[in-house]
Amino acid sequence: MDNIAGKKSALQWAVHLSTALLVALWVLPTAGLLVSSFRTGDQIVTSGWWRALMTQESQLAAIRLGGEEVEKDGQFVIEGNLFDGQGAEISRWGTSSKEPEAYAAGETATLPDGQTLTVQAAGAFALASATTMADLRMPRVFVTAATPPDFTLGNYSNVISSPMAGQSIGEAFLNTLTVAIPSTIIPILVAAFAAYALAWMDFPGRPLLVAFVVALLVVPLQLALIPLLQLHNAIGIGKGYLGVWLAHTSFGMPMAIYLLRNYMAGLPRDIIENARVDGATDFQIFIKIILPLSFPVLASFAIFQFLWTWNDLLVALVFLGTGNDQQVLTGNLVNLMGSRGGDWEILSASAFVSIAVPLAVFFAMQKYLVRGLLAGSVK
Repeated sequence: MDNIAGKKSALQWAVHLSTALLVALWVLPTAGLLVSSFRTGDQIVTSGWWRALMTQESQLAAIRLGGEEVEKDGQFVIEGNLFDGQGAEISRWGTSSKEPEAYAAGETATLPDGQTLTVQAAGAFALASATTMADLRMPRVFVTAATPPDFTLGNYSNVISSPMAGQSIGEAFLNTLTVAIPSTIIPILVAAFAAYALAWMDFPGRPLLVAFVVALLVVPLQLALIPLLQLHNAIGIGKGYLGVWLAHTSFGMPMAIYLLRNYMAGLPRDIIENARVDGATDFQIFIKIILPLSFPVLASFAIFQFLWTWNDLLVALVFLGTGNDQQVLTGNLVNLMGSRGGDWEILSASAFVSIAVPLAVFFAMQKYLVRGLLAGSVK
């Protein structure tokens, strides 16, 4: 009865539920980061991103009163608004951190220096004294208020154009593009030729070369960093874009050759042999037959290589440097965490800028991903 047509087995339901859970674990944090990147700092601190469309009632940071003193009815008065038109509505307020909700909106409090302070629900306040307050330190007001949803594009303008931690995100974004694009194209160009040779050309030692490529897959990246940097310094490359391109190429080459070789070896032999009978050279076969048929696996590897080089920090630090004119996005975000760790709106906008391009690349080429991952697995 378990195999009746149209009835799903327990295993199928488990697979579907697991897939839905994995999708939720990936999508929800990304959605939260996107929503937070458009919120103000106060909104992020007082509530989670899932409450972004709700009115929030919370205790806000202490507000220092200020304004121009005027004489009115024999008293010196300072008037103003606590919120500058933000639309918040005060329910309770106080003048001491020990009693931040001592008064209701509209009530009048008597301060230790003899002044009187009245705070209205909309944020309007009036501070009055019988003597001038020019030489006195203005009091702070603690308010519990309901604030409406507040969204802004200012976070992105600050991130892209304003220098932070010595460098703007816009400059780091261009540096990352300069690193990631050549570091994706070069390994594909070189590995495609090598994969064709290992798959379809007969020469001595070919099985040993295939085994050597497979062995390189298990070599830890960190193990080769310092020797490779010493080699770059010895041949005069040093630190720079050329060095980081070659480093990413060398680290990505084993996987590229292995993936492409498995796919190319699974192509129909009749097509290759017929082309050779017609007089086609290996280069012509590679350009006109192999490459068009291998586009899915090329796109699949391009996705992995681009995502790795875009999100890389270690290789960029070792082979590119830490200067403001060379720093990549990941390095810039690390600096922001140290210098602007309390500005969550800046950090969320910066993080979403850094993942926007990888997301676009992934969704644009995802249809080739599974086909490329399964390359060479079946005949």
